[in-house]
Amino acid sequence: MHQRRDAVSPGTFVSRGKLDELRETTANGDVDLVIFDDDLSPAQVKNLEERLKKKVLDRSELILSIFAEHARTRESRLQVELAQLEYLLPRLTRMWGHLSRQQGGIGTRGPGETQLEVDRRRVREKIAFLKRKLVDVERERQVQRARRRSTHRTALVGYTNAGKSTLMNALTGAGVRTEDKLFATLDATTRRFRFPDGRITLFTDTVGFIRKLPHHLVASFRSTLDEVVEADLLLHVVDAASPAAEEQIRAVNRVLLELKALSRPTLVVLNKTDQADETEVVGLTARHPGAVACSALREEGLDAVRNAVLEHVVRAGYAPARAANGNGTGS
Repeated sequence: MHQRRDAVSPGTFVSRGKLDELRETTANGDVDLVIFDDDLSPAQVKNLEERLKKKVLDRSELILSIFAEHARTRESRLQVELAQLEYLLPRLTRMWGHLSRQQGGIGTRGPGETQLEVDRRRVREKIAFLKRKLVDVERERQVQRARRRSTHRTALVGYTNAGKSTLMNALTGAGVRTEDKLFATLDATTRRFRFPDGRITLFTDTVGFIRKLPHHLVASFRSTLDEVVEADLLLHVVDAASPAAEEQIRAVNRVLLELKALSRPTLVVLNKTDQADETEVVGLTARHPGAVACSALREEGLDAVRNAVLEHVVRAGYAPARAANGNGTGS
């Protein structure tokens, strides 16, 4: 369901008439869950659930749930848990509302309020603990990045499910896990690649971006996203077969702007050309001069991508490495 409004309703996000329409639509037993494609305030979620008699999720909670499902390494689990707790903290009042209505005389505290205060303290303590753990993780990453500063670094960025991990595997043989899912990759993976002339770049696969990416996630994944900020070159991988390709490009650029990385040298890679309409690919290429088209899945056009990256490596002034150990593997 869609509604165009100049301003959202403070209490229920949608208008009263639209809420009645939504209640009628969800009244049958086939609907268990209502998802809003925007962030809702704790009060809005509470009011909507009371009136709809259904579980209500907002955009951030849904994305956090998907991230939690896909988090596999220690670092990504810490990052996702931190984002979930920071999202949860202001919503604890709603969760304990049913207890706060229990009786408590003047000058006394009801059991719900007492438990709410205890839970808030525990959540804040856990947030502080996770932040300390992530500081340790960031120190480790800084040590790794310091070792790499003498080597050209290329970070793959793009909308979620644009094929970044498939392209990473095709370019370097990295063996990164690939799935046709949103946010299949949560951890930065780096692989060393040697060009025929002896120059080297470090390719890094990164977490996919999305329209209106929750700020909790951007903050929690800061150490991972710093790989993007410090890269010498960004490979902006675009799903050329998507009808929303231009909108996805703009969404990625907004996240890069938030990270202060939009000014980094960028090469647009139009991926999935095997599934795309040729006219659309030509149009995207015209609108993004210098873009390179390829199909990572079919391993078509990869030489053009590598050659374009090599041009950036040469232009950045990186000399060929002395040793010749093949492509090698990174960390």
